[in-house]
Amino acid sequence: SIVSGAVAERMKLWAFLAFAVVMTGFIYPMEGAWTWGGSAVFGMYTLGDLGFSDFAGSGIVHMAGASAALAGVLLLGARKGKYTADGRINAIPGANLPLATLGTFILWMGWFGFNGGSVLSADPELTSLTLVTTCLAAASGGVVSFMVSTAMYKNLDLTMFLNGILGGLVGITAGADQMSPTDAIVIGGIAGALIVFAVALVDKIRLDDPVGAIAVHLICGIWGTLAVGLFGALA
Repeated sequence: SIVSGAVAERMKLWAFLAFAVVMTGFIYPMEGAWTWGGSAVFGMYTLGDLGFSDFAGSGIVHMAGASAALAGVLLLGARKGKYTADGRINAIPGANLPLATLGTFILWMGWFGFNGGSVLSADPELTSLTLVTTCLAAASGGVVSFMVSTAMYKNLDLTMFLNGILGGLVGITAGADQMSPTDAIVIGGIAGALIVFAVALVDKIRLDDPVGAIAVHLICGIWGTLAVGLFGALA
């Protein structure tokens, strides 16, 4: 039993390493070359010719990564006790909410470098706009997510607030360089509201997503990519 358990754990490690190689060695570089490098998609056309814009990766980073996570969830299945035979969904609370909160705020701070650094030029005006829209979208996402979840479930859910912040950040990432501050607030707020419904939907279709990664990165990644066409200066 001990030997079989060790073999199973080793297989899981190799599966993860294989996933990491494919994702970081092939998928991300290919997407990056198409989106940011101007390379032709399989030699046929460029995304720039189609008017596609994804400033810092709502689609090609977050949506792509979450799609891979979704595939992993489908293969691994749910944790024991998450879903019962009679259809009930059991919430499994986080182990340490203070650390989760700290991690979220560290991510928020890191996003300034992620989006701000993606300007790739010594343009203080564009860099400032990018930092402002990033911060406003995050704040808006957290507030709206908290308000919507409180109205729906009649309880104060810190994890929903944290995921709302992350959803706002993901949502603004594709167009942080093109949005006005007002647009950023709207985009972040919509992302925050989407989080609440996306988390419920993921649970309803019995996909065990412990930290809401699919809801945050997939759903808000799709929204952020679409928001460039709706709100962006190039729209």
